[in-house]
Amino acid sequence: QVQLVESGGGLVEAGGSLKLACVVSGRTSGTSAMGWFRQTPGKEREFVASITWTGRITDYSAPVKGRFTISRDDAKNTVYLQMNSLKLEDTADYYCAAPQDLYVSPGRGREEYYYWGQGTQVTVSS
Repeated sequence: QVQLVESGGGLVEAGGSLKLACVVSGRTSGTSAMGWFRQTPGKEREFVASITWTGRITDYSAPVKGRFTISRDDAKNTVYLQMNSLKLEDTADYYCAAPQDLYVSPGRGREEYYYWGQGTQVTVSS
């Protein structure tokens, strides 16, 4: 059974940084693309970033490109989201996700991901 567990959320001032982590269990490390999404109340869950199973290719949404970095440590079966220069509009619940199949490269759609973590809350204050 695949499980994803996020951590690292919290309260941070605008301009600050946070690093989220997502520990993957039930899946051999280095075999699955991973993604990060975020959601605020009343809005749809939106794509933030993704990384291929090789770690060689990353993708970012326009609002976070240049500020956020996705990475993976397969020795720890963990995916990270380093968030710098945080803005008020980055406030959201952040979710990591994995596709159902191994060795695939999902796009930015929520429907392309099958496994989801429980989310970690990020609040950016002024």
